[in-house]
Amino acid sequence: MAAVLRDASGAYLICRMPKDRGVFPGQWGLPGGGVEPGETIAQALAREIREEVGLEIAETRPLFFKERVAEKLFPDGSRRELHMIFLVSECRARPGEIVRNDEFEAAAWVDADRLADYDLNSETRDTFERLGLSLRRD
Repeated sequence: MAAVLRDASGAYLICRMPKDRGVFPGQWGLPGGGVEPGETIAQALAREIREEVGLEIAETRPLFFKERVAEKLFPDGSRRELHMIFLVSECRARPGEIVRNDEFEAAAWVDADRLADYDLNSETRDTFERLGLSLRRD
């Protein structure tokens, strides 16, 4: 699951992975994660957002899916190739403060015209471009 999460002002939530782990170490991306046994897709998305950034989802709209094979770096330095399927949904967050867990080292609400200022991972960049956002720096 990947959430294109927006607040009431229209800003997008992006999060930075630690440099020592993840599929996109040290880069900014969208929050989200996997579906656990017994969960629906909507339940998984709500749980992941709650766990990762402490926010509740008000509305969700499925957008598209993508897939790729990527290498994941683990904190112990090991690496494993994963076949990943990204189910991308546009979501609106209920008002609240971001409370990150240790999966991310930073999180920020960013206006669309400022997204190009961040080192976005390739999948997040592709997602924003598919949504018609310009990620060119002027």
